[in-house]
Amino acid sequence: MVHVSVLGCGHMGGALVRGLSSAGHRVTACDVDESALEDLAGVADETTTALEAATGAPIVVLAVGPDAVGDVLEDLELDADQTVVSVAAGVSTPMLESKTDAAVVRMMPNLAAEYGEMAAAVTPEPTGDVATVLDDLGTVVTIEEGQMDLATAINGSGPAFVFHLIGAMQDAGVDGGLDSDDAAALAAQTFKGAAEIVLKSDESVEEMIDAVATEGGTTIEGMEVLWDSDVADVLGEAVAATEERSAEITAEIGDE
Repeated sequence: MVHVSVLGCGHMGGALVRGLSSAGHRVTACDVDESALEDLAGVADETTTALEAATGAPIVVLAVGPDAVGDVLEDLELDADQTVVSVAAGVSTPMLESKTDAAVVRMMPNLAAEYGEMAAAVTPEPTGDVATVLDDLGTVVTIEEGQMDLATAINGSGPAFVFHLIGAMQDAGVDGGLDSDDAAALAAQTFKGAAEIVLKSDESVEEMIDAVATEGGTTIEGMEVLWDSDVADVLGEAVAATEERSAEITAEIGDE
Protein backbone atom coordinates (compact mmCIF):
# COMPACT_ATOMS: atom_id res chain seq x y z
CA MET A 1 0.00 0.00 0.00
CA VAL A 2 1.31 3.43 -1.01
CA HIS A 3 0.04 6.78 0.26
CA VAL A 4 -1.06 8.96 -2.66
CA SER A 5 -2.57 12.43 -2.57
CA VAL A 6 -4.79 13.52 -5.44
CA LEU A 7 -5.19 17.28 -5.88
CA GLY A 8 -8.20 18.20 -7.97
CA CYS A 9 -11.15 15.83 -7.79
CA GLY A 10 -13.12 16.55 -10.92
CA HIS A 11 -13.87 13.83 -13.46
CA MET A 12 -10.26 12.73 -13.98
CA GLY A 13 -9.11 13.25 -10.42
CA GLY A 14 -12.16 11.45 -9.08
CA ALA A 15 -11.51 8.50 -11.39
CA LEU A 16 -7.93 8.30 -10.12
CA VAL A 17 -9.08 8.42 -6.49
CA ARG A 18 -11.51 5.56 -7.06
CA GLY A 19 -9.00 3.48 -8.99
CA LEU A 20 -6.26 3.96 -6.42
CA SER A 21 -8.62 3.17 -3.56
CA SER A 22 -9.87 0.02 -5.29
CA ALA A 23 -6.26 -1.08 -5.75
CA GLY A 24 -5.74 -0.87 -1.98
CA HIS A 25 -3.68 2.30 -1.76
CA ARG A 26 -4.10 4.95 0.92
CA VAL A 27 -5.61 7.99 -0.78
CA THR A 28 -5.98 11.59 0.33
CA ALA A 29 -8.42 13.48 -1.93
CA CYS A 30 -7.96 17.24 -1.93
CA ASP A 31 -10.05 19.92 -3.64
CA VAL A 32 -10.90 23.50 -2.72
CA ASP A 33 -14.49 22.79 -3.81
CA GLU A 34 -16.22 20.79 -1.08
CA SER A 35 -18.90 19.60 -3.53
CA ALA A 36 -16.21 17.83 -5.55
CA LEU A 37 -15.34 15.77 -2.47
CA GLU A 38 -18.86 14.70 -1.58
CA ASP A 39 -18.92 11.66 -3.88
CA LEU A 40 -15.50 10.57 -2.61
CA ALA A 41 -16.44 10.41 1.06
CA GLY A 42 -16.08 6.78 2.04
CA VAL A 43 -13.94 6.09 -1.03
CA ALA A 44 -10.80 8.03 -0.17
CA ASP A 45 -9.17 7.51 3.22
CA GLU A 46 -9.27 11.27 3.72
CA THR A 47 -11.01 14.15 1.95
CA THR A 48 -9.88 17.69 2.58
CA THR A 49 -9.97 21.23 1.24
CA ALA A 50 -6.64 22.03 2.90
CA LEU A 51 -3.80 22.01 0.38
CA GLU A 52 -1.18 21.36 3.06
CA ALA A 53 -2.84 18.02 3.87
CA ALA A 54 -1.57 16.70 0.56
CA THR A 55 2.08 17.36 1.32
CA GLY A 56 2.52 14.31 3.55
CA ALA A 57 2.20 11.75 0.76
CA PRO A 58 5.29 10.48 -1.11
CA ILE A 59 3.30 10.62 -4.37
CA VAL A 60 1.19 13.66 -5.21
CA VAL A 61 -1.06 13.46 -8.26
CA LEU A 62 -1.79 16.88 -9.71
CA ALA A 63 -5.18 16.82 -11.45
CA VAL A 64 -5.98 20.54 -11.42
CA GLY A 65 -6.53 22.71 -14.50
CA PRO A 66 -3.45 23.63 -16.55
CA ASP A 67 -3.72 27.30 -15.60
CA ALA A 68 -3.55 26.45 -11.87
CA VAL A 69 -0.61 24.05 -11.97
CA GLY A 70 2.17 26.57 -11.39
CA ASP A 71 0.58 28.27 -8.40
CA VAL A 72 -0.44 24.99 -6.78
CA LEU A 73 3.05 23.49 -7.13
CA GLU A 74 4.68 26.56 -5.63
CA ASP A 75 2.27 26.50 -2.68
CA LEU A 76 2.84 22.79 -2.00
CA GLU A 77 6.54 23.13 -1.15
CA LEU A 78 7.38 19.48 -1.84
CA ASP A 79 10.88 18.06 -1.39
CA ALA A 80 13.19 15.90 -3.47
CA ASP A 81 12.02 12.68 -1.80
CA GLN A 82 8.51 13.14 -3.20
CA THR A 83 7.15 12.69 -6.72
CA VAL A 84 4.58 14.82 -8.51
CA VAL A 85 2.53 13.00 -11.15
CA SER A 86 0.90 15.69 -13.28
CA VAL A 87 -2.10 14.85 -15.46
CA ALA A 88 -2.65 18.45 -16.58
CA ALA A 89 -2.96 18.64 -20.36
CA GLY A 90 -0.41 20.80 -22.10
CA VAL A 91 1.84 21.42 -19.08
CA SER A 92 5.37 20.40 -20.01
CA THR A 93 7.84 18.54 -17.84
CA PRO A 94 10.35 21.45 -17.83
CA MET A 95 7.60 23.80 -16.65
CA LEU A 96 6.65 21.39 -13.86
CA GLU A 97 10.28 20.93 -12.81
CA SER A 98 10.76 24.69 -12.59
CA LYS A 99 7.99 24.95 -9.98
CA THR A 100 8.94 22.17 -7.54
CA ASP A 101 11.85 20.38 -5.89
CA ALA A 102 10.02 17.06 -6.19
CA ALA A 103 10.69 14.52 -8.91
CA VAL A 104 8.26 14.95 -11.81
CA VAL A 105 6.34 12.43 -13.91
CA ARG A 106 4.02 13.79 -16.58
CA MET A 107 1.10 11.52 -17.40
CA MET A 108 -1.83 11.57 -19.78
CA PRO A 109 -4.38 9.06 -18.40
CA ASN A 110 -8.05 8.51 -19.16
CA LEU A 111 -11.23 7.93 -17.19
CA ALA A 112 -10.90 4.14 -17.26
CA ALA A 113 -8.42 4.55 -14.38
CA GLU A 114 -11.48 4.23 -12.13
CA TYR A 115 -11.79 0.57 -13.13
CA GLY A 116 -8.09 -0.29 -13.40
CA GLU A 117 -8.36 -0.17 -17.20
CA MET A 118 -6.55 3.12 -17.85
CA ALA A 119 -4.46 3.69 -20.93
CA ALA A 120 -1.78 6.20 -19.98
CA ALA A 121 1.27 7.76 -21.59
CA VAL A 122 4.03 8.93 -19.26
CA THR A 123 7.37 10.68 -19.41
CA PRO A 124 9.93 9.91 -18.09
CA GLU A 125 9.64 6.21 -17.23
CA PRO A 126 8.32 5.85 -13.67
CA THR A 127 10.22 3.72 -11.17
CA GLY A 128 9.71 2.24 -7.70
CA ASP A 129 6.44 2.94 -5.92
CA VAL A 130 5.35 5.36 -8.65
CA ALA A 131 5.56 2.60 -11.27
CA THR A 132 3.65 0.23 -8.98
CA VAL A 133 0.87 2.73 -8.35
CA LEU A 134 0.42 3.60 -12.02
CA ASP A 135 0.48 -0.04 -13.11
CA ASP A 136 -2.37 -0.69 -10.67
CA LEU A 137 -4.48 1.76 -12.68
CA GLY A 138 -4.02 0.09 -16.06
CA THR A 139 -1.65 0.10 -19.03
CA VAL A 140 1.22 2.60 -18.94
CA VAL A 141 3.41 3.40 -21.95
CA THR A 142 6.56 5.54 -21.68
CA ILE A 143 6.97 8.05 -24.50
CA GLU A 144 9.06 11.11 -25.34
CA GLU A 145 8.05 14.56 -24.11
CA GLY A 146 7.44 15.72 -27.68
CA GLN A 147 4.86 12.97 -28.17
CA MET A 148 2.62 14.00 -25.27
CA ASP A 149 0.29 16.16 -27.37
CA LEU A 150 -0.35 13.17 -29.64
CA ALA A 151 -0.93 10.89 -26.65
CA THR A 152 -3.39 13.45 -25.31
CA ALA A 153 -5.35 13.04 -28.55
CA ILE A 154 -5.19 9.24 -28.73
CA ASN A 155 -5.63 7.89 -25.22
CA GLY A 156 -6.60 11.02 -23.31
CA SER A 157 -9.40 12.24 -25.58
CA GLY A 158 -9.85 8.89 -27.34
CA PRO A 159 -12.53 7.56 -24.98
CA ALA A 160 -14.89 10.30 -26.17
CA PHE A 161 -14.34 9.21 -29.77
CA VAL A 162 -15.06 5.60 -28.81
CA PHE A 163 -18.16 6.64 -26.85
CA HIS A 164 -19.39 8.35 -30.03
CA LEU A 165 -18.86 5.19 -32.09
CA ILE A 166 -20.53 2.99 -29.48
CA GLY A 167 -23.46 5.40 -29.46
CA ALA A 168 -23.73 5.20 -33.24
CA MET A 169 -23.84 1.39 -33.13
CA GLN A 170 -26.39 1.55 -30.32
CA ASP A 171 -28.55 3.88 -32.39
CA ALA A 172 -28.34 1.51 -35.36
CA GLY A 173 -29.53 -1.31 -33.14
CA VAL A 174 -32.43 0.73 -31.79
CA ASP A 175 -33.40 1.81 -35.30
CA GLY A 176 -33.55 -1.85 -36.22
CA GLY A 177 -35.85 -2.69 -33.32
CA LEU A 178 -33.57 -3.59 -30.41
CA ASP A 179 -34.22 -2.37 -26.90
CA SER A 180 -31.94 0.60 -26.12
CA ASP A 181 -30.26 -1.07 -23.13
CA ASP A 182 -29.75 -4.30 -25.07
CA ALA A 183 -28.25 -2.41 -28.02
CA ALA A 184 -25.92 -0.50 -25.67
CA ALA A 185 -24.77 -3.70 -23.97
CA LEU A 186 -24.06 -5.44 -27.29
CA ALA A 187 -22.24 -2.45 -28.78
CA ALA A 188 -20.14 -1.69 -25.69
CA GLN A 189 -19.16 -5.31 -25.06
CA THR A 190 -18.26 -5.70 -28.73
CA PHE A 191 -15.81 -2.79 -28.46
CA LYS A 192 -14.43 -4.21 -25.20
CA GLY A 193 -13.99 -7.68 -26.65
CA ALA A 194 -12.42 -6.38 -29.85
CA ALA A 195 -9.95 -4.31 -27.82
CA GLU A 196 -8.95 -7.40 -25.83
CA ILE A 197 -8.25 -9.26 -29.07
CA VAL A 198 -6.05 -6.42 -30.35
CA LEU A 199 -4.09 -6.34 -27.08
CA LYS A 200 -3.58 -10.09 -26.80
CA SER A 201 -3.16 -11.20 -30.40
CA ASP A 202 0.06 -11.16 -32.41
CA GLU A 203 -1.89 -10.55 -35.62
CA SER A 204 -2.17 -7.15 -37.29
CA VAL A 205 -5.46 -5.28 -37.29
CA GLU A 206 -5.84 -6.07 -41.00
CA GLU A 207 -5.39 -9.81 -40.30
CA MET A 208 -8.01 -9.65 -37.56
CA ILE A 209 -10.47 -8.00 -39.92
CA ASP A 210 -9.82 -10.72 -42.50
CA ALA A 211 -10.59 -13.36 -39.88
CA VAL A 212 -14.06 -11.88 -39.33
CA ALA A 213 -14.85 -10.56 -42.81
CA THR A 214 -14.77 -13.82 -44.77
CA GLU A 215 -15.51 -13.76 -48.50
CA GLY A 216 -19.24 -14.12 -49.19
CA GLY A 217 -20.18 -13.59 -45.54
CA THR A 218 -22.08 -10.82 -43.76
CA THR A 219 -19.22 -8.84 -42.21
CA ILE A 220 -17.48 -8.10 -45.48
CA GLU A 221 -20.59 -6.33 -46.76
CA GLY A 222 -20.34 -3.84 -43.88
CA MET A 223 -16.57 -3.56 -44.25
CA GLU A 224 -16.99 -2.65 -47.91
CA VAL A 225 -19.09 0.31 -46.77
CA LEU A 226 -16.41 1.36 -44.27
CA TRP A 227 -13.57 0.88 -46.76
CA ASP A 228 -15.42 3.04 -49.30
CA SER A 229 -16.12 5.76 -46.73
CA ASP A 230 -13.89 8.46 -45.29
CA VAL A 231 -14.30 7.23 -41.70
CA ALA A 232 -10.55 6.59 -41.28
CA ASP A 233 -9.76 10.11 -42.52
CA VAL A 234 -12.36 11.63 -40.19
CA LEU A 235 -10.91 9.82 -37.17
CA GLY A 236 -7.45 10.99 -38.21
CA GLU A 237 -8.73 14.55 -38.39
CA ALA A 238 -10.28 14.24 -34.93
CA VAL A 239 -6.94 13.08 -33.50
CA ALA A 240 -5.07 15.86 -35.33
CA ALA A 241 -7.47 18.56 -34.09
CA THR A 242 -7.10 17.36 -30.51
CA GLU A 243 -3.31 17.16 -30.80
CA GLU A 244 -3.23 20.70 -32.20
CA ARG A 245 -5.28 22.05 -29.28
CA SER A 246 -3.01 20.30 -26.78
CA ALA A 247 0.00 21.94 -28.44
CA GLU A 248 -1.75 25.32 -28.21
CA ILE A 249 -2.31 24.83 -24.48
CA THR A 250 1.34 23.89 -24.05
CA ALA A 251 2.37 27.11 -25.81
CA GLU A 252 -0.06 29.21 -23.79
CA ILE A 253 1.16 27.81 -20.48
CA GLY A 254 4.78 28.23 -21.55
CA ASP A 255 4.22 31.91 -22.34
CA GLU A 256 2.92 32.67 -18.84
